[in-house]
Amino acid sequence: MATELNAFELDKEDIIAKANARGESEFLIGKRKEAVEQFDSLEMIKPDKTKVDKWDFFNVTSPVVEGSTFNTLEELPEGVKELIDLDKVENIYVQHNNTPAYLQLNEGLKNKGVIVENIIDASQNHPELLEQYFMTDGVKLDENKLTAYHAALLNGGVFIYVPKDVKIEEPIQSVVLHDDESASLFNHVLLVADEGAEVTFVENYFSNLESSTEKINIISEVLAKDNAKVTYGSVDFLPKKMTGYVNRRGVASNDATIDWALGLMNDSDIIYDNTTYLMGDRSNSDLKIVHVGRDAQKSNFTTQIIHYGKDSNGHILKHGVMKDSATSIFNGIGYIKHGATRADAQQESRVLMLSGDARGDANPILLIDEDDVTAGHAASVGRVDELQLFYLMSRGISQKEAERLVIHGFLDAVVSALPIESVKAQLKEVIELKVLS
Repeated sequence: MATELNAFELDKEDIIAKANARGESEFLIGKRKEAVEQFDSLEMIKPDKTKVDKWDFFNVTSPVVEGSTFNTLEELPEGVKELIDLDKVENIYVQHNNTPAYLQLNEGLKNKGVIVENIIDASQNHPELLEQYFMTDGVKLDENKLTAYHAALLNGGVFIYVPKDVKIEEPIQSVVLHDDESASLFNHVLLVADEGAEVTFVENYFSNLESSTEKINIISEVLAKDNAKVTYGSVDFLPKKMTGYVNRRGVASNDATIDWALGLMNDSDIIYDNTTYLMGDRSNSDLKIVHVGRDAQKSNFTTQIIHYGKDSNGHILKHGVMKDSATSIFNGIGYIKHGATRADAQQESRVLMLSGDARGDANPILLIDEDDVTAGHAASVGRVDELQLFYLMSRGISQKEAERLVIHGFLDAVVSALPIESVKAQLKEVIELKVLS
């Protein structure tokens, strides 16, 4: 049931007592205190064209729900193993509900100083790095009520640090298994690629539940230092009736690249914020998002690439399919700040509706404070192309199969960009499930 925002309060004493009982670091407990103290004074998010005053982002049943731990990959649940190439995977972190369940990192990478740890342990083991990067340059703790709420109730996530000039050839994969209806997900990903480093990170949120009334509050911070390159892929598939806020943020320095390939297949009602700051000269970001909405699901996507650096390049590509009575808002923003000369901001949003009750809005926005730049946008909202269907059906293909082929082709721009074959296959299966159900 929806809560009145002004009536909701965080229990500071309870939060701190439980954090102390878990043996958390002074740094992390300090962040929780700071979040609770600022919570009441902060503004609520106001996503464009979506009213969230009746959405219940709060009232978490339990701050931490335990899961199982595993000694080997073979012990992992079948649904998780389907996301992993057991013969090839070298670097993987698994979280079961709110419990760090399994970690495997190539010994050669450890010797080079690569860090992959659950974020709560990392706050104790690597305080100098967490204090430097956690909710500082990426997402600010006091950005809004939901970022403070996230810091107060943080209950999972992973910290990844890649030292200078270390280039990781095999992806680092994170899998979060959600199979308890009382488990909320306040996950935080902090990925730092130091100067000249390269890494591919792929995360999966997977649930075998049909529904849960718990909350999703996920924040990812990706920091790419000078000449670093980060490829970030994700497939999210969480159940119906959850309420969520997902904020993925990137900061790129000189000659750095942050590329995103996101398969956002959740059945929950979620507000998505994906913003990349191109702070450095010649910095780059390529953002691809694919989404399928079904039933009465509500989604709002705000995707921004903000240019500060000269000769920076930012491209946004979003494709969504809406069916049943699902609604989705696609807000794309390319913002070129004064001084970002010769910046290039491009974006494209396409929405395909499969029923008369489905609704999708695509809103491309260009904000330009500089003269010597290149910018462009395209947007379309429509139904399945009858000519394409007719052509396929004239070759003996049934209407249902023809629609399936058209939809897969429509979404393939993002699907094909995912960097792990097993995850790419999973996304195709999820698309199949959501479109044909």
